[in-house]
Amino acid sequence: MEKKWYVVNTYSGHESKVKEKLEMKTESMGMEDYIHRIIIPEQVEVEYKDGEKKEKVKKMFPGYILIEMVMTDEAWYNVRNTHGVTGFIGSSGKGVKPFPLESHEVDRILGNMGLSRLDVGNEVEKGDTVNIISGPFSGMYGKIKSVDIENAKLELFVDLFGQETVVEADFGQIEKA
Repeated sequence: MEKKWYVVNTYSGHESKVKEKLEMKTESMGMEDYIHRIIIPEQVEVEYKDGEKKEKVKKMFPGYILIEMVMTDEAWYNVRNTHGVTGFIGSSGKGVKPFPLESHEVDRILGNMGLSRLDVGNEVEKGDTVNIISGPFSGMYGKIKSVDIENAKLELFVDLFGQETVVEADFGQIEKA
């Protein structure tokens, strides 16, 4: 089965505790192959107060976390039955598994956080070929020359008019080819 992104509803203000419990539960039960990434959607806002610049981390969706997982009965059961989780978005309850988020929805949310759907370093690395899905080189393929994880950027070799050219792309602008 394929891993997809799902939205999990939590008690408001308990997102960090739920994330921590899910990570511990995943590790202790050996579910690493099914539950991959757990993310609290947040972004940094800059405020100026009394002439001083202050950065404040604000939750984009209070009471919700994103989980990248393979939806098996066991993984679904373990997430649902974690203390602080009230359910999955996209499920009517009554034993119906939830619908995953669409790729463009995940890209928008993670892009606002400076992240990507791809787990760069694990899923793609130097020398891999990727598809550029947005930006000026959209629709083209490139070979990864270098990865800058700190700044969430890649340098790619792209064929422009028969000549190999190096271009820069954000993690959110590519997908695995």
